[in-house]
Amino acid sequence: MQSSPRRRFLKTMALTAAAASATPPENTGSRYPFVQVDVFTNRRLQGNPLAVFTDARGLTDEHMQAFARETNLSETTFVFPREAAAEREHGVQVRIWTPRGELPFAGHPSLGTATVIRNLRGGTAAQVDLDLKVGKIPVTFEARPGGLFVEMRQKDAEFGPTHKGEMVAPLIGLKPEDIDSSLPIEQVSTGSNFIIVPLRTLNAIRTVQFNHAGIAEAFAGGPRRPLFLVTRETEDRNARLHQRLVFNGGEDPATGSASGCVAAWMVRHNVARSGEQVLIEQGLEIHRPSQIYVRADRDGDRVYNVRVGGGVVETMRGEYLL
Repeated sequence: MQSSPRRRFLKTMALTAAAASATPPENTGSRYPFVQVDVFTNRRLQGNPLAVFTDARGLTDEHMQAFARETNLSETTFVFPREAAAEREHGVQVRIWTPRGELPFAGHPSLGTATVIRNLRGGTAAQVDLDLKVGKIPVTFEARPGGLFVEMRQKDAEFGPTHKGEMVAPLIGLKPEDIDSSLPIEQVSTGSNFIIVPLRTLNAIRTVQFNHAGIAEAFAGGPRRPLFLVTRETEDRNARLHQRLVFNGGEDPATGSASGCVAAWMVRHNVARSGEQVLIEQGLEIHRPSQIYVRADRDGDRVYNVRVGGGVVETMRGEYLL
C-alpha cells in the first residue's frame, strides 16, 4: 500500500530532524578561515548574508553540518581547493549547507562564494566557475558605477504543472481574487523547483498567512519550499516585480535560485522581453532590502541563458576553531 502524502511529509520531517540532531563531531584543534558577505546589495547589513569557508579540506559532512548550524545563516558554503587543471576543467569545488542539510544548488551562495574566491585569488578574474552538485556554474564579474556586478548563469528553464488560484489562495490565507489571474501559477526550475504565485498587490503579498502543513500536503513530492510569491506592484519604481519567500520558521531576504525561475517565467509570459535585464526587489518586509537583476532569452517555447546577478559586499573575516 502506498503511503499518503501526509505520511510522506511526516517521514521527511522526521528524517530532517534526525539529521539536525546528529551527534556533534569531535574537536580537532584545527582552524578554518571564513569570509562573510552580503549578497544582492552593495551596502553592508542589507541583502542576504553568507558565510564562506575558504579552505574546507579535511572537513567531513558532520563538520560542515555543525558549522552551518553554528553560523545559523540560511546557507553556508565550503570551498575545496584542488589542482589548477581540475579547477579549469570542472570549476572550483563548492558545497552548500543549510542548518538542516546540504543543497545541490542555491543562488546567493553561488554569487557570494565566487566573489570571495575571486577576491582571495587576486581580484581580477572576469569569471569564476563553480563545481556544484548540479554541475558547473559560471559566475562573471563586471565593473559598474555602483560597484562590482556579479552574475551567474543558471540551467535552462524547465516548466512544470500549473495550479488553480482557488486551490492555492486558502493555503496562504488569501482570497482567490488576490491572485493575479492574468498570469499562471506555474512550477519552474532553473536548477531548483519553485511554484511562482502571482498576486495582485503589495498589500496581498504582505498579509499572507502560510498554512505550512497544508502546503506540504497539497504539494507532497514537489519543491522543498514550493510557493514563491510575486507581484507587479513594487516600492521601487525601477523594479519590475516585488517577491517573497516565506518558509516555516523564517523568510529569505533574497532568493537567487528562485529569481532564475522568475526570470524564465517572466520571459515566457511577456512580463519581460527576451534578453531584457530587469530589477526585482525582495527582503523589504524583514528590513534586508535586496536588489536582484535577472534576464533570460526565449526562442519559441524554449527559455535559456537564464542569468541572475547583483552586488556582493564583504562584512567579516575570521577563523572557526574546531
